[in-house]
Amino acid sequence: MMEKMIFGRYIPGDSVLHRLDPRSKLLFVFGFILIVFLANNVITYSLLVGFVLMLILISKMNISFLMNGLKPVIILIVFTFFLQLFFNKEGAVIFSIGKVHIHEEGLRMAIFISTRFFLLVFVTTLMTLTTTPITLTDGLESLMKPLNRFNFPVHELALMMSISLRFIPTLMDETDKIMKAQMARGVEFSSGPIKDRIKAIVPLLIPLFVSSFKRAEELATAMEARGYRGGEGRTKYRLLEWEGRDTGAAVVFLVLMALLIWLRS
Repeated sequence: MMEKMIFGRYIPGDSVLHRLDPRSKLLFVFGFILIVFLANNVITYSLLVGFVLMLILISKMNISFLMNGLKPVIILIVFTFFLQLFFNKEGAVIFSIGKVHIHEEGLRMAIFISTRFFLLVFVTTLMTLTTTPITLTDGLESLMKPLNRFNFPVHELALMMSISLRFIPTLMDETDKIMKAQMARGVEFSSGPIKDRIKAIVPLLIPLFVSSFKRAEELATAMEARGYRGGEGRTKYRLLEWEGRDTGAAVVFLVLMALLIWLRS
């Protein structure tokens, strides 16, 4: 499970995406989440798909590695596709099998919504794969720094996100160990009726929650023992620098947004 899990992991590399400032990557991802809704026809969605494929090529990531790591999400995307396909009854009927009717608008929305979901998942995954959790946290804290004027706990929020990203692979590893221990005792997670599978998850969740709370308590104790008192008065070991390639990434994003607006029907 750990080998297949990619969300929250960092893959070392020397690509352009790896060298970008984390603030520029965060701004790009936040902006991409907004502009993806500008796409409303085949041309604009094709432009976004081509752009994301170009990002994968630039990042030097193996697309088969990404697809294997995102299998659970891809299953959810396929489920969303069929949900829209069979339950959207707008437009003319283009295909019928007995009482099941596929409408024109249902097919259109199924393709567009699943493609949108696919694009968002791949862009956010590329950001985490090419940015270390610590650097990502520093970038988020830097972007949110103006909120300090309103007494917003920016440093504490960034620390929480850093710890969360750090412990995703750890929790997945813990889940894998518990599943193997339960399977050695005869528990079946992948066979039998759905009702029995759901019941089998309960013995998995209870030790996982207990282990998570214990780990959180140990971490809090360790931080207090080392004198952690929040972000006030703390200095930075890693300094972020906005360089020319980050400005270039911002220009590319603006060009992409302009094209989407222009090509909208």
